[in-house]
Order: sequence, then structure tokens, then C-alpha cells
Amino acid sequence: MQRWLNVLSVTTALVAVLAVSAAQAQPPVARPQPPPPAPNTKAPAKPGTMPTPAPATPQQPATKPQATPPAAAPVPRVPAIDDEAPPAPDQLNAPVLAGAQHLASYDAGMGQKFYLYGSAQAFADVVAYYRTVLKDRGELVFDAPATHEFDIGKYKETEVAFPPGVTVKDYTWGGSPGYMNPRLGATPAFFPTVIQIVPPPPALAGRRD
Repeated sequence: MQRWLNVLSVTTALVAVLAVSAAQAQPPVARPQPPPPAPNTKAPAKPGTMPTPAPATPQQPATKPQATPPAAAPVPRVPAIDDEAPPAPDQLNAPVLAGAQHLASYDAGMGQKFYLYGSAQAFADVVAYYRTVLKDRGELVFDAPATHEFDIGKYKETEVAFPPGVTVKDYTWGGSPGYMNPRLGATPAFFPTVIQIVPPPPALAGRRD
């Protein structure tokens, strides 16, 4: 009886050893893994964390139509300077203040010219002179800088490019020393008053109606 018990014990122990060996010989079972995230998506967030949104696909900036460059602005007509000697007072159809110096001449078109004269006298004195010799009070067209105009006769707009007349302008306005003498080293260095005379075209000179 004892013999059978010993054999049973040995057999039981052997079976246990074989079971343990078989269990160790089997390969481990792989644990299931979550599927890989799809493009532009994030993996599931861990418990207790906020999910991070997927980055947006950058969009290409819209191409703006090229603007048509604006047309070039017309260049204003600049009168050409004429260095020829000024005409005689009778050709100007207006007197020139004594002591006034010829500064420049400009083409006004239609046979007319602008003649500029600088005077060392004050603006009020020059205006008073032309009121006397032209027998006309004229008109103060600007207060600052003071500008006084005198008409020379009456002409149709189709006959002239610029209304013939005498314009007196104060160049000491705003603290300015005056109109700079274009002749370097000449005296005076500045003219406080400038006289502009525009005679009528030569064909109409002498007419004052």
C-alpha cells in the first residue's frame, strides 16, 4: 500500500512539473493595441487631459489681381523764361514805376508775355502810384500776401491768353525779406514788392476801350 502511495506522489509531482514546463514553453499572447490615428487627427487623449485639436491644413493665400497703374498726371505747362531786354513802357501799354528793375519775362501764349519788375518801395506806395497813373482804384484780390490788380483796357477772352493788366504783390508777407534779386551781388538783395505787367498782344496794343 505504501508503495502505491509513493508511486502516486511521484506521478503527481511529475504531472505538475510537465504542466509548468508547458506553460513556460508557450509564446506570450500579444495585447491588442489601438489603431493608428488617421491623418490630421490626434490619438485619444488620456483620462484627465483636454484633447488637442488637429492642426488645420494651411491654406494658400488668395492671389490678388494686379491693379492697373494709374495714368500719369499731365505735366503742368511752365512758362519759359525770356532773358531779352524788356520792351519800352509804350509797348507795355502801362507805365513802369521809376527805379523798378526788370527781373524776368515769361511766355503767356498768343503773343503775350509776363514781365516782372522788382521795386524797393513798399507795397502800399506802389499801389498808390498805379492808382494815380492809371486813374483806377484797382482791386485787392488777396489779403495775405497782399495782391492788388489793375486792368488795362477791355478785351474779349478769345483775343488774349491772359487779361492784360498790372499786378502788385507784397513779398514781405510772413516775415519774408522779399523777392530775391536774381542777379548775385546786385542791390538790393531783396525786393519787398514785385510788379507784374501783362500787355495785350501786339496787334491789340494801344487799345484801351
